[in-house]
Amino acid sequence: MPPTFKALASISAWVLFIFGWVNLLGSMWGYLSSGPIGKTPAFDFVGLWALAAACFILGVVAMKLRQTLE
Repeated sequence: MPPTFKALASISAWVLFIFGWVNLLGSMWGYLSSGPIGKTPAFDFVGLWALAAACFILGVVAMKLRQTLE
C-alpha cells in the first residue's frame, strides 16, 4: 500500500474518532441541558448517539483496513 493511502487512512480514522467524540459530548450536553434527567430522550439525541457510535465503529474499521493492507 502506498504511503499516501496509509496517511489518508490514518487521517480519516482520526477525523472519525474526533467527530464521534464531538457528537457524543455535544448530544450529552444537549440532553442534559434540555430538561430533567430521566425523561425519554428526544429522537435527535438518540440519532446523534447513533451517529457517534457509527463514527467510532468506522474509525476502527479504517484502522483495521490500514493494518491489513500494509
